[in-house]
Amino acid sequence: MPQTLYGGTRNRRVTVRDLALAKERGEKWPMLTAYDAMTASVFDEAGIPVILVGDSMGNCHLGYETTVPVTMDEMTMLTAAVVRGTSRGLIVADLPFGSYQEGEVQALRSATRLVKEAGAQAVKIEGGERSADRIGLLARSGIPVMAHVGLTPQSVHAMGYRVQGRGEEAAAQLMRDAKAAQDAGAFALVLEMVPAPVAAEVTRALQIPTVGIGAGSECDAQVLVWTDMAGLTPGKLPRFVKQYAALRSVLGDAARAFAEDVTTGTFPAAEHSYE
Repeated sequence: MPQTLYGGTRNRRVTVRDLALAKERGEKWPMLTAYDAMTASVFDEAGIPVILVGDSMGNCHLGYETTVPVTMDEMTMLTAAVVRGTSRGLIVADLPFGSYQEGEVQALRSATRLVKEAGAQAVKIEGGERSADRIGLLARSGIPVMAHVGLTPQSVHAMGYRVQGRGEEAAAQLMRDAKAAQDAGAFALVLEMVPAPVAAEVTRALQIPTVGIGAGSECDAQVLVWTDMAGLTPGKLPRFVKQYAALRSVLGDAARAFAEDVTTGTFPAAEHSYE
């Protein structure tokens, strides 16, 4: 019997081949983001097979308004932390904005840094046709690449936050981008904010697994930003987010309970003190 990706016990990390085999047998799998060793260790222990160190760290970890300001130094440092906190999950690190747009040489230099210095097992790059040359070079150089099409947050200033692939022409371009990424050597493809029927058609057309985020239920895998999933992110969330906890409320209650104990003098008590 093949070992499942989610929850299966292993004495090694999940590999891109494991993901390919999961697609062959029709097994769906989850992916979550993480940006620190402690959170990553929780997801690793929970059996999450793929952990993305996303440039979403800009919004939910570093306090930026968008993902655009995230630097290679920040990505390298936080990816290394996630790698140290895990032993089973495949760790995929984003190539941040400005780290690959100049061309193939810059892309290879940046990706190599994430693999050599941070210990990532794969990188993610935005774009299909427009990034095919860089995907190809990285793949030929032995660096597994997850591509990302549809809504690409690094291009927020050009496209805004809106559904991509609506209409015949846009859907056809999305399919061309998906196939270009696959043909260039990508091992998986993120589809973000894409109409469900279009994402389903792309998933059927590709041999590599698709990872949906706001792309319907027919993708081979699903990913969410962990702070959205766990209810830590404040304010209005995208339609595609499902909250599985209310962590912001839990942490707030804990902070208020601690503050109450301190201000009333009940903490630290005798059991928390030394003689």
